[in-house]
Amino acid sequence: MIEFFNVSVVTQNRQLLKGITLKIHKGEFVYLIGKTGAGKTTLLRLIYMDLLPSQGNVIVDRYSSSNIRRRQIPYLRRKVGVVFQDFKLLPDRNVYDNIAFALQVIGTHRRELRSRVLSVLTQVGLNHKRYHMPELLSGGEKQRVAIARALVNEPFILLADEPTGNLDPDASREILELLERINKSGTAVCMATHNYDLIRYAPHRTVILDNGLIQQELDSKNLHKIPKAE
Repeated sequence: MIEFFNVSVVTQNRQLLKGITLKIHKGEFVYLIGKTGAGKTTLLRLIYMDLLPSQGNVIVDRYSSSNIRRRQIPYLRRKVGVVFQDFKLLPDRNVYDNIAFALQVIGTHRRELRSRVLSVLTQVGLNHKRYHMPELLSGGEKQRVAIARALVNEPFILLADEPTGNLDPDASREILELLERINKSGTAVCMATHNYDLIRYAPHRTVILDNGLIQQELDSKNLHKIPKAE
C-alpha cells in the first residue's frame, strides 16, 4: 500500500531522512517513534506528498513521488487522512461544519455530506456535540473532531502526528483506543508519538527513527526493547 525505496530528504543543506526503505501494509497499525528531529513528521509528510524526496521514491496506492503531477496531489490526499497534535479546527465553525468542510471543498452532494458527517461523528462518539463550537470542547474532544474530519473521506490510511501530545494521560489513552477501533474496521493507521507508555499499552509494529535513519523495527512481541523514557 505504501512503500519507501531508499528515500532521502535534504532541505536547506540539512539532511532530514537518509536512505529510508519501508513498507506499510493494508490495514496495518504502525508506530513511528524517535527523539524530536528524528524524522517522524518528515516521513509522514512524504506519505501525503506535502514533501517530495530529494532521492528515492515513495509509492502511495497508485501514486509515485517520482512522477506525480501537482494536480493529482489533492486526489491522493482524499485517500489519506491526517491528524495533527494541535487539532487545526476552524474556530468560527461548529463541530458539524468543521467536518463538513472537508466534503464541501470537493463538491459532495448535501444529502451524502450530512449522512457521512453524522456517521463519523457517531464513530468518534460526538454526535451529541455536533453543534458545539471548538472552544467549548475539551482537548480530547477536539482531537476526536479532528479524527472524524480525517475519516469523513473514507481514507485507506490515517496518519496521526503526535495526536496525544497536548492531552492528559486519560484522554491520550481514549484517543489511542479510538485509533485502534478505526484500525480494526479496516483503515490502516500510522502514528508518530513520543509516548512510549501508550505503545506498551497497545502494542503494534514500531519503527524507531534516529537522526533521519531507521534504527530498528520491532514487532509487537519485542517492545521491551523500547527505552523506558525518551
